[in-house]
Amino acid sequence: MSRAPIVSRNAARATERAAPLIREGRWWDDLPLDFARTREPFELGRGDRLRVSATAITDVALRTAGASLVSALALPVGYHPLRLRQALRDLDFYGPIAERGDASAFFVAPLHGVRVEAGPARWFPRFEPEDGTCEALSFDSPFQPVNPAQHRSYLRHRDNHRVRARYWRHHDGPRPTILALHGFTADFYLINEWFFALPWFYRMGCDVLLMTLPFHGERQTRHSPFSGHGYFAGGPSRINEAAAQSVYDARVLVDWLLEARRVPAVGAMGVSLGAFTTALLAAAEPRLAFAVPIVPVTSLADLVLEWQPIGVLLNGALAAVRKDLRVARRMLAVTCPLTYPPALPRDRLMIVAGVGDRLAPPKHSRVLWDHWDRPRIHWFPGSHLLHMDRGEYMVEIARFLHDLDFLEPNALADSEPPPRSLPR
Repeated sequence: MSRAPIVSRNAARATERAAPLIREGRWWDDLPLDFARTREPFELGRGDRLRVSATAITDVALRTAGASLVSALALPVGYHPLRLRQALRDLDFYGPIAERGDASAFFVAPLHGVRVEAGPARWFPRFEPEDGTCEALSFDSPFQPVNPAQHRSYLRHRDNHRVRARYWRHHDGPRPTILALHGFTADFYLINEWFFALPWFYRMGCDVLLMTLPFHGERQTRHSPFSGHGYFAGGPSRINEAAAQSVYDARVLVDWLLEARRVPAVGAMGVSLGAFTTALLAAAEPRLAFAVPIVPVTSLADLVLEWQPIGVLLNGALAAVRKDLRVARRMLAVTCPLTYPPALPRDRLMIVAGVGDRLAPPKHSRVLWDHWDRPRIHWFPGSHLLHMDRGEYMVEIARFLHDLDFLEPNALADSEPPPRSLPR
């Protein structure tokens, strides 16, 4: 295995030297069953250890609160024994697709010529460039659930099929465009303008498009208690179809950008759930100029075992149907980035991860890094929510894009550092 080009102030040598967690075979069988309980080794200085410990506390608090909320509002709907038995029946459909390891068998290419409507952005975006415009985009998604058994239950959520996005573009375009994908429940455009350093990348010559993921924002289900609830509330089969639609809708926008708007290149960048989607896009969409997942999740089945009380409840539900973790992994394997080889070469992939992340722990980034043949990776001394040295890793992303000729030659050298506060 090739040596990792790790870029960070943190000494990540322990991770760099570690043997791959998955050597051969299917990851759902090969990944250690105690994966959720293992800790990723890091060699940190005293200052970084203190920063990591301090920021991790916020993740643990939010994880417990969020897990309790999801346990009360999502698990009773989608993860009771009756629904899990249905998911086991659906495994007869999803399982063979995952075993093939062919992303195109599940993430089907979108219809060409989807009509994307563009108009002035409402709700006053904080960043309104003088040399460009901010547009609100929308289109009716032609997505159909891959599993025919899911058609009726999935398609009845009508608001979910009107895709929403916001697009910042230069008047003298077309320009290389970053497709940015938000995290779970974090669909607010204002926060994402800041998080993705949108004005900073825009001033370096890029256009930026933020897409709202399924079941978030205006795409929520009726009576949804919070944004994103519908993504997980329908059980494992709903997650599979929501992830498939996320990739499908993003590829519709890639089509539109490359063919209708004639942009020279499109790359994807996402955070958390958006990073998970970005990693799936990297398996399904070879036209991407790059893919940069930030604090990604890889195996959702393993992740929820760390989210108490969800972990206890899920183990109880699996025991009720006499199944173990490996079966839970197989239920979701069709939408796991570890199931498919990347469609992009190694030098067009980069991962950003937090050493103190307790919502998407660093071992998820490491196993994806292994699976992608250890591409460029940046570890920052922070958690899932508190990204210490965020400006530093944004500069590293910009250097990565510069190396790919996605940015203009002098764009990074001539730019100011990315802002620490919300744009004004």
